[in-house]
Amino acid sequence: MPSDRRMFLSAGLGVTAALASRAGGLTASAQAVSLESLPLSGNVSLDADARAATAHDFGRLIHGQPRGVLKPASGADIASLMRWAKGRGVKVAARGQGHSIYGRALSEDGIVVDMSAMSSIGDIKQDRIVVDAGATWRDLLDATLARGFTPPVLTNYLALSVGGTIAVGGIGAASSRHGMQTDNVIALDVVTGEGKEVSCSAAENPDLFDGIRAGLGQCGIVTRATLRLERAPERVRRFQLFYRDLPSLATDQQRVLMEGRFDQLQGAILPDGSGGWRYQLDGAVYHAGGSVPDDKAVLSGLSDERGAAVVADLTYREDALAFGKFESLLRSKGQWFNPQPWLLTFLRGSNAERVAGDILAGLTGDAVGPFGRITFYPLLTRAFHTPLVRLPAEDIVFVFNLIRIPASNDAAAAERMVAENRTLYDRIRAVGGVQYPVGAFAMSPDDWTAHFGSGWPQLREAKRRYDPEHLLAPGYNVF
Repeated sequence: MPSDRRMFLSAGLGVTAALASRAGGLTASAQAVSLESLPLSGNVSLDADARAATAHDFGRLIHGQPRGVLKPASGADIASLMRWAKGRGVKVAARGQGHSIYGRALSEDGIVVDMSAMSSIGDIKQDRIVVDAGATWRDLLDATLARGFTPPVLTNYLALSVGGTIAVGGIGAASSRHGMQTDNVIALDVVTGEGKEVSCSAAENPDLFDGIRAGLGQCGIVTRATLRLERAPERVRRFQLFYRDLPSLATDQQRVLMEGRFDQLQGAILPDGSGGWRYQLDGAVYHAGGSVPDDKAVLSGLSDERGAAVVADLTYREDALAFGKFESLLRSKGQWFNPQPWLLTFLRGSNAERVAGDILAGLTGDAVGPFGRITFYPLLTRAFHTPLVRLPAEDIVFVFNLIRIPASNDAAAAERMVAENRTLYDRIRAVGGVQYPVGAFAMSPDDWTAHFGSGWPQLREAKRRYDPEHLLAPGYNVF
């Protein structure tokens, strides 16, 4: 098997992100608001290069140049900016590591808050860590592993910022056991749209706590988070199993999920290079170095093509960083910087196989590109408790994501994929599915009202209280 193909098959199966706005320079109305009164002039850059660097995101589908970029040294800097913006109608968007897909972390003609400098990692205790919102999950993991601990849920791609994933949920391979990353947040420090620095948790300002976690940045900018930790496993035994068709994959995925065979469970539908698909289950068992799991017992009764199975044994850190090798491959081929028109959704467990199968019947491998994939795997919803995380109301739901990685920088092709994303989203929503809100297609305020459903009044009230002038995260177009 070619080395590129092996790396593709072994790469992480899901990536979480958050997103961008529209192209253009300063409008006449934007110029009318003088920047001379902008506070913290030493930390706010009006430099053309700085503004251009925050005018796009990882998705490279939407562009919108801000009029200034704040690089805060503290929450007080952000609070000062928000007090300045209040009453002037200047929109503000927080940007972590720039890995959003569709313009939701951009602020055309507004101010972008570049959180990357706020990346300190504070106290580490046996059950928790305090970390700045601009820190990456990779840096956080390195710090906690040095003490023998880990966050319960890691995204497959660890170069995302802590604050960025808290804004959307933060899903990972261990989510069936531990929910979203937002389910493992103990407390947050936040700057509201009113320019106030506020601490919140389940016991203190709980309405803000619930409005921030998976609230798409609508109620405040996270500056610091206290996150739950657990003892880190020493090693990971990873099983990659391949199947002849989607029904066989889905049946075995649900079996191992209900039996709790794996500490991590994911899966994918991969282009096979000849216009068809290959079906993969990806499971992992944690273990100590001296007690390797019994492979036969782990795989007993499964209907995979056993001769094609790939079993690997890695340290926990090696396994967590595996996606980095895939990133390096895409960078070496120039594809990391191509448009990334992804679609991320959850299907009802009761109809997931049928819905996914019907969609697959209308797609070819070109729909995701030679290194793209469709992630497909089940989750137990009982582990999810964040109020604004939306899932179908069933015990089991399926992740169904089109991770599109086009082979070329073809703007017209990317635009067609974005249009197809919207069509597929409407189709999925009509049969009870929901989106994971980082995908590449436009959403109207009415769309967001429908998306949040029973959670909408809660978010609307939190927005009214903490960002009444609707200054924050304009790229989502929620309000």
